[in-house]
Amino acid sequence: MIIFTIGIVISIVLYVYYKVAIVKSKDILTQKYFNGRSRLCLGAFILLFAINQYFFYESVISIFIGIIFALLGGMQIIRGYNESRHYKKEYRRLHPAE
Repeated sequence: MIIFTIGIVISIVLYVYYKVAIVKSKDILTQKYFNGRSRLCLGAFILLFAINQYFFYESVISIFIGIIFALLGGMQIIRGYNESRHYKKEYRRLHPAE
C-alpha cells in the first residue's frame, strides 16, 4: 500500500510546513488560519496511518486501534476544515481589497 505511505509523508510534511508558517506570520488571523490547516493535515496523517496499519497487520487489535485512530483523525480533519474555512472568510471580510 504505497499510496497510504505517500499520503502519510505528504500530510506530515504539510503539517510541519503550516506549523513553521504560524511562527513566521505576524497576523493573528493568519496564524489561526494556518493552525486550522495544520490540524487538517494532522488529522489526515492520523487517519492514513490508521488505515495503513490495519492493512499492514490485519489483526483484531489493529482493527480496534485503527478505529480509534480513524475517529480521532476524522475529528481533527473536520475541526481543521471548519477552522480554516472560518478564518479564511474572516480574513476576506476584514481585508476586502486583497
